Amino acid sequence: MDPYKPIPSSNFNAPFMTTNAGAPVWNDDNALTVGKRGPVLLEDYHLVEKLAHFARERTPERVVHARGASAKGFFEVTHDVSHLTCADFLRAPGVQTPIILRFSTVIHERGSPETLRDPRGFAVKFYTREGNFDLVGNNFPVFFIRDAIKFPDVVHAFKPNPKSHIQESWRILDFCAHIPESLSTFTWFYDDVGIPQDYRHMEGFGVQTYTLINKAGKVHYVKFHWKPTCGVKSLMDDEAIRVGGTNHSHATKDLYDSIASGNYPEWKLYIQTLDPDHEDQLDFDPLDVTKWWPEDIIPLQPVGRLVLNRNIDNFFNENEQLAFNPGLVVPGIYYSDDKMLQCRIFAYGDTQRHRLGPNYLMLPVNAPKCPHHNNHYDGFMNFMHRDEEVDYFPSKFTNVANAEKFPIPSRICSGKREKACIEKENNFKLPGDRYRSWAPDRQERFIKRVVDGLSDPRVTFELRSIWVSYWSQADKSLGQKIASRLNVRPNI
Repeated sequence: MDPYKPIPSSNFNAPFMTTNAGAPVWNDDNALTVGKRGPVLLEDYHLVEKLAHFARERTPERVVHARGASAKGFFEVTHDVSHLTCADFLRAPGVQTPIILRFSTVIHERGSPETLRDPRGFAVKFYTREGNFDLVGNNFPVFFIRDAIKFPDVVHAFKPNPKSHIQESWRILDFCAHIPESLSTFTWFYDDVGIPQDYRHMEGFGVQTYTLINKAGKVHYVKFHWKPTCGVKSLMDDEAIRVGGTNHSHATKDLYDSIASGNYPEWKLYIQTLDPDHEDQLDFDPLDVTKWWPEDIIPLQPVGRLVLNRNIDNFFNENEQLAFNPGLVVPGIYYSDDKMLQCRIFAYGDTQRHRLGPNYLMLPVNAPKCPHHNNHYDGFMNFMHRDEEVDYFPSKFTNVANAEKFPIPSRICSGKREKACIEKENNFKLPGDRYRSWAPDRQERFIKRVVDGLSDPRVTFELRSIWVSYWSQADKSLGQKIASRLNVRPNI
């Protein structure tokens, strides 16, 4: 054993119990007392250490995505996209990159049932040769709001009532009645896909608009899509009640058991790309996170496949301490001016520093697998083994240099300072198109869920009227059907 190996590992377990410092413990069954029945002595170091660690075993719960399950595997390129991006891990068909993927529910608490109607997180960490790329998405391609200044509000509205600690639909509908762009996401939330059968039978979307940059510096907007090879399956409302009553961790168990039995879940990765010079030809803003890009206008292009073939070794280390950040990109992939993405770049890293500590990227599950170097010394829980004398850059005493230059978007950014909404809101067309694409029985289930939510006694007549107006603008017949069941006259 290397006595200076910097990262602890269970591979070097002693055959007997020890303190955290490695001292042998000869009695882990009885506390040190004055006599057999006497008071406990504070000098029992092992007792104090054991209790102190136990009292701190739980890190702060994620504000959102608290309930989750993760697994490991690989991503393999199957189609050449080198004309679109210079990203090394996408350089050629056949290239494989290790990944870890975390599924989650968005709103509900850690330990909550996995059968509740809720968006699902679909976050992939690629351990590439040029650093980690975190593709942080959901099972819906859109989000309820387009500007992150409203993110705390939308989460508060969906979270339990701060007085009763009960999630209530009137709070959700009250807030979103002021946010007409939320209609797009409600066509997913109230649809059958609002409760996936399990994580294996669920789509994933990057949600945000990123940019791809090739070696020549040419930029394309890009949307990422994950399609499960086993198909998309959902739980109907009555099925969700039955499954959740049997096992509130059914999706986690299904994922773990499938991998353990060799039935490896797999997804195909597709992208949609758009030349920024052509964005004005659309009747919506392609950077608006409340819009999905219609595939008949911007077709899907195959890129690769993702396979989960290994369960995690430790739930706490590789799920609770697993941390994602949309700000983690690699050369060849960059951000767009998507307002939500721009704010998430800051917010996610800030959240992880609060939840896990300033050196959360040193935790093994979050650390890059490629060689890396920086001057981030000290701080809480900094366990990096370092023996350098120079902790600054540049220096004549080291051979450290800047990396080779790589392209980033160079489009001119100009405009006056202002707080304003985007010009092409177009809040109702896509929701109407999606509703009309469904079979009648699926439309009927959707209408029932909408009406059930609006039938909450705390939802006022005024709120019902607003929502009937919204749904009528998306589809006139949809609005009429909802209005007739609520005894509300459409007002558009």
